[in-house]
Amino acid sequence: MDFLVAQFLNGLASASSLFLVASGLSIIFGVTRIVNFAHGAFYMLGAYLAYTLATHLPGPFGFWVALPLSALAVAGLGALVEMTILRRIYAAPELFQLLATFGLTLMVEDLVVMIWGPEDLLGPRAPGLDGAIPIFGQLFPTYDLLVIAMGPLVLLGLWLLFRRTRWGVLVRAATEDRTMVAALGVNQKWLFTSVFTLGIFLAALGGALQIPREAVHHALDLQVIVEAFVIVVVGGLGNVLGAFLAAVMIAELNAFGILLFPKISLVLVFLVMAAVLVVRPWGLLGRPEAHPRASVGQAVEPLRRLGPAGLAASLLLAGALALLPLVAGPYLLTVVTELLIFALFAASLHLMMGVGGMVSFGHAAYFGLGAYGAALLVRFIGAPMELGILLGPLLALAGGLLFGWFCVRLSGVYLAMLTLAFAQIVWSIIFQWYEVTGGDNGILGIWPSKWAADPQVYYYLVLGLCGLGLVAIRRVIFSPFGYALRACRDSVLRAEAIGIHRQRVQWMGFALAGAFAGVGGTLYAYLKGSVFPDVISIATSVDGLVMVLLGGIQTVSGPIVGAATYKALSIYMTSQIAYWQLVLGGLIVVLVVAFPEGIAGFWQRQVGPRLRARLGARRAGEHTPEDWEAAP
Repeated sequence: MDFLVAQFLNGLASASSLFLVASGLSIIFGVTRIVNFAHGAFYMLGAYLAYTLATHLPGPFGFWVALPLSALAVAGLGALVEMTILRRIYAAPELFQLLATFGLTLMVEDLVVMIWGPEDLLGPRAPGLDGAIPIFGQLFPTYDLLVIAMGPLVLLGLWLLFRRTRWGVLVRAATEDRTMVAALGVNQKWLFTSVFTLGIFLAALGGALQIPREAVHHALDLQVIVEAFVIVVVGGLGNVLGAFLAAVMIAELNAFGILLFPKISLVLVFLVMAAVLVVRPWGLLGRPEAHPRASVGQAVEPLRRLGPAGLAASLLLAGALALLPLVAGPYLLTVVTELLIFALFAASLHLMMGVGGMVSFGHAAYFGLGAYGAALLVRFIGAPMELGILLGPLLALAGGLLFGWFCVRLSGVYLAMLTLAFAQIVWSIIFQWYEVTGGDNGILGIWPSKWAADPQVYYYLVLGLCGLGLVAIRRVIFSPFGYALRACRDSVLRAEAIGIHRQRVQWMGFALAGAFAGVGGTLYAYLKGSVFPDVISIATSVDGLVMVLLGGIQTVSGPIVGAATYKALSIYMTSQIAYWQLVLGGLIVVLVVAFPEGIAGFWQRQVGPRLRARLGARRAGEHTPEDWEAAP
């Protein structure tokens, strides 16, 4: 009994820390609708800065001054980020802000290594609270009691702030209807800045409070952001009390799960999130939106078929890729082969997001299921490559059918988080099922057949299969089924009014996207010769999102351009630049701010029409405005 009480108190301490992070994330999303992927990075900065101040400020009060001071400093940095970066892209589709915050996360990860080094840092003990007290015969850290008290105190402070101040009333009103608040004359810019600053302060304070409890390291951001997202979604987006209840539930599950369910401890939290979202799609205390927002996949203009210029460019690119082995060595061929595979992976995600309007944070599940489908065939029956390529993607199709049946019943961020839950469930099963999947040791020896062992031959095989896959996806987009899928994306009420069964159409679109991703995963397994659980990790899913958004979600060619750009930059920088994440993250932020429609979207809507107009005018013997400006 005494051990269970101590474990329960440990869970409460973790719950308070998680609540500080999740409450800030919930407040920011509730008002600004920003899915702030960099929230964990600010949490990590709060911990590092608190460590530095606590070890350098003199006297017994230095530690206690360091905690709020570091949170205030990081909050100021957050306000600067909001005013200089995020404020410029509020008008862009919502997930472009996710892309910008992802770039910031990459930058912060390398910055903390540059400033504080790669080693783990353990902060000093809290003066006056560095001992332990007996509780039911078990010694419990005194400092953890303070951490436990912080959760309810912050919850009370936020309740008073939102219920007893004019600013709080405006924040609650903006959470309900931002358009109406703007119509009443409220300065939305400064309201958004103040909300973002408060959210970052809470995240940084949560990080600062952790320095006596755990080591500070440069992977803290990704470690905490996933749990924070889970808490926010389970509690209900924008609901602080819901976030508190969810934080307690998730923290206690983590505390007791390892004791009661050791074989599923890694997946327990995501099983609970999936169950909550299936039963109550808007979370424990959340509410359905009274005025549904447009889907992230909704395009400003209809998706266009290839014109003569686009067809000529596509044929020219295909010809160049076909001739590449004549001038490229094995290494370059391997790199381009990987680019082709990820182009198919990104295009499959675009089919789900850009065409179907279903945002996925876990698309790597189907990529990985395709890879493991082929690997398991090789491991257990010694299947040749031909059979693996044919049957491997069927496992991804099965996963798409199973998970999609539940996911299409949700929408928006709730759908995205359910896809993340299912992806983490798949990852956990593969990671812990050693007898079948090999666990974290992976499955080795997944090699092509003898006739395709040469890099040139396998390159041509991948080029042909990925080319067919990309053409098939394009045919689906402009087929009657694709138009029905877009109709469900743009207006559910109108689609159902004309007789389209939304859930059935989106379910089929979900499964198709999973199958195409599975094809890419199967080819990737034979390219690498092995499969490991990280092929289904959150990082792979985020890479897919970055590729689609970077290229342009409102164009058919966007995911191909984004995959080629992002993957090529990643491969080059990892081999040439020490702090490659800092450079790559900065490039992503610059591209998002400069081209909020994506690279392909910017070309299609800005550069392309100007070039066509100028070319047409010159053919007709007319002068363009640029010609007059250039004239002496």
